[in-house]
Amino acid sequence: MEKGKNGSYLVRESQSKPGDYVLSVRTDDKATHVMICFHELEENYDVGGGEKFKSLSDLIEHYRKNPMVERSGTVVHLKTPFNATRISASGLGARVNQLETEKDKKQGSKGGFWDEFEQLQQMEVRHLYSRKEGQRPENKPRNRYKNILPFDHTRIVLRDGDPQVIGSDYINGNLISTEDDNLDLKKGYIATQGALPNTVVDFWRMVWQENCRTIVMTTKEVERGKVKAVRYWPGPDHPENNLTQSWDVYDGKMTLKHISQKQDTDFIYREFELYREGRDGKQLESTPRSIYHYHFLPWPDYGVPGDPGSVLNFLNIVNTKQDSIKEAGPVVVHCSAGIGRTGTFIVIDIILNQIKLFGLECEIDIQKTIQMVRSQRSGMVQTEAQYKFVYMAVLHYLETEKQRKRAEEQSVGREYTNIKYTVESVARPTSRPIVPPQPANSRRKEKKDLPKLPEDTRQIYQNITPLKTNKT
Repeated sequence: MEKGKNGSYLVRESQSKPGDYVLSVRTDDKATHVMICFHELEENYDVGGGEKFKSLSDLIEHYRKNPMVERSGTVVHLKTPFNATRISASGLGARVNQLETEKDKKQGSKGGFWDEFEQLQQMEVRHLYSRKEGQRPENKPRNRYKNILPFDHTRIVLRDGDPQVIGSDYINGNLISTEDDNLDLKKGYIATQGALPNTVVDFWRMVWQENCRTIVMTTKEVERGKVKAVRYWPGPDHPENNLTQSWDVYDGKMTLKHISQKQDTDFIYREFELYREGRDGKQLESTPRSIYHYHFLPWPDYGVPGDPGSVLNFLNIVNTKQDSIKEAGPVVVHCSAGIGRTGTFIVIDIILNQIKLFGLECEIDIQKTIQMVRSQRSGMVQTEAQYKFVYMAVLHYLETEKQRKRAEEQSVGREYTNIKYTVESVARPTSRPIVPPQPANSRRKEKKDLPKLPEDTRQIYQNITPLKTNKT
């Protein structure tokens, strides 16, 4: 609130009294903190035992029109919501409600999420990192879209190509890593485009070089009559029913063998073995590398899935596999262009990993996280709908976690089993809580430099009252 104007305000969940909320208002160049009590039995909210409201938005709207007064006599005006994208994870629900309310109040369906996304778009313009390699004549045919090129400073440089062939080190893909010192996730991603006929070999060269074991594909091969990614793997559904595919490379030969395939509700799981031979015909490694391919299906181009729970379930499965592989390289994520669905998937995973490491009270900043990944590959999270979906997916996870904790409190001593992150599981609580995968201890580190908003109860004005106006 330090940078806010007088009258700016924000609402967050109380850290000392979970279930209640704190309204922080900038008044006379200082922050005033007002406790909002939630009464579970009556399902309503009030300030200091005053008028009751069915929702937070109704309460805020009332006090926007009817200012409160501190016991010192200072009038507390609620003028404009403080545009704070860095918030406590537990307060995300209130933030989403606020953004939804702002949108409803503005004409032309603008405001709320649109405002935040538009700010992000303006920040993107200021990213002036070079993309010279993708613009070279020899590399242009390897780009699926002429305007979506990898930044030079994070691009994957292929090191096993013929040094005499210009462009043999190029692929349209970037390494995405967390740049926040507070995050010790030890997990990276490669965001790349859907393969072209002339880049399939380069794709598998990259997978081998970076020791990638998990691949996430978030596009269908053909959408709306357009090829989004050529089939770069063998298998029973291959046009020629090939179960093995080989390619000649500069230093020998690369072979990919289909092992198994399984159809799930929302995705296809494929397992392959990848191995390389030198020019002498001998394998470079004694055993082939297992590659796990997760092909997510219900994600429309430029759009979002209808159920965030389906994405959370998918993420859960992918991460369980990735975490089980010792010394695995980055997770390869691609759609068609490698920025929209790809960016959305990566950002959701980064935010959820942060919450799993530091808990529900940690500070998260969705806008800043997207800005961070955009500094490594331009255009990540392509549309307002995808931007909002990040919020909704994280919120869905948090609500499910709260449901799990309530179930734990009510069922002490019971054995817990996994259930899915479905919309129904949140709307209709069951006796079986969700137990999400937890990071290994080696991936945890002490929480630091994650400032919390003031929570000193001495600063909370619980006896604040509405401003009384003299009637004539």
